[in-house]
Amino acid sequence: MGGQAMSMLKRIRLMAVMALVGPLGLVVSCKPEPPLYLYEEVEVGMELPIIDLNLELFWDYMTDYGARYDWRAEWYYGWDDEDRRVFGELGYQEPTAFFLRRYFTGSMPLAPHNAPTPPYRVEGNTYRGTYKWGYWDILVWNDVQTIDGVQSLVIDEEPSYERVEAYTNESMVASRYQAPRYTRAFYAPEPLFAAYEQAIELNPDLRGFVYNKDLKVYVRRLSMQLLPVTYIYLVQVILHNNRGRVTGVEGSANLSAMARSVLLNTGVAGEDAVTVNYSMLMKKDCKMKDETVDIIGGRLMTFGLCNHNGSAMRSEAEVHDKNQHYIDVTMQFYNATDSTLVFNVTDQVRKRYKGGVITIELDMDTVPIPTRKGGSGFNAVVLDPEEVTHVIEM
Repeated sequence: MGGQAMSMLKRIRLMAVMALVGPLGLVVSCKPEPPLYLYEEVEVGMELPIIDLNLELFWDYMTDYGARYDWRAEWYYGWDDEDRRVFGELGYQEPTAFFLRRYFTGSMPLAPHNAPTPPYRVEGNTYRGTYKWGYWDILVWNDVQTIDGVQSLVIDEEPSYERVEAYTNESMVASRYQAPRYTRAFYAPEPLFAAYEQAIELNPDLRGFVYNKDLKVYVRRLSMQLLPVTYIYLVQVILHNNRGRVTGVEGSANLSAMARSVLLNTGVAGEDAVTVNYSMLMKKDCKMKDETVDIIGGRLMTFGLCNHNGSAMRSEAEVHDKNQHYIDVTMQFYNATDSTLVFNVTDQVRKRYKGGVITIELDMDTVPIPTRKGGSGFNAVVLDPEEVTHVIEM
């Protein structure tokens, strides 16, 4: 990641440098001729932030003991080149391009939007555009760029001038558990960041402006929060005493009852709960404390809990989630059978409302080996673990 690291990730500042420019694009000095108020419009240069995002800063939970959340102490699966090939990088990466949408409300701050100006695509971290005197609202979100060029996120700007929504659609994978409304799981979104600022005043008497000696122009700095509106979950199923019982995984897993969408203007996730599909891999002979275990792991991106803005929340006390959350994993056994195990992870998801490590510890001595070939030998529901998982009657 490039640029100067921010001291607090959760408050990344978006700086707008407003350079007042006269006819022919010449920079206007301190004493412009003619006076600034005679210009109907000004050209504004906007400097977007250099984002330095990492999980240590964003996952700033406080533990029950008052210490900072140390996710690395919980994460035994690791992250190697094969994981990067399948899942991508472990943490958030700095966006390299953005979309910027502007709304002019005239002389009325916080007025309804008539129509936005055409969205600008900003490559890098600088932007210049023409603004009228008056009040403006600005919405910024990152341009999604994927390795294979395939994007799951849909950005919907059509329903209303007051809102821009992001969502994903159904995949080809069945929703196996706790998804009565939908027959298929939904695609996981790509990393998405957004910022929204309202009632930005551009006035001809330069209120709110300061003079920049280096640029030799008047500038104005706007404070906006550019925050993630999608959240990373690192999921691991730790197989104790496996001894070759489980030999692999299907590769596809699901997390139920997460939000399908998010409103970019507010960062609040939608109320429609869906099952999110993601990929998992299995690693054998991993070191965990004083034993060697096999671990099934993966990285999952979601819009978070329904009707919540995880980035803006400060404690678990603010969680009002009513949904039950389950992870299902299809495991392949040594006798050529495979079975889907379902784990209740509700407490862990609510505790990590803006992402984090979800750990399931499974004692394979307690799991019977399926005997029916062809898949779905049995379905087991496993309670949400604290330290050791207990398997209920099957």
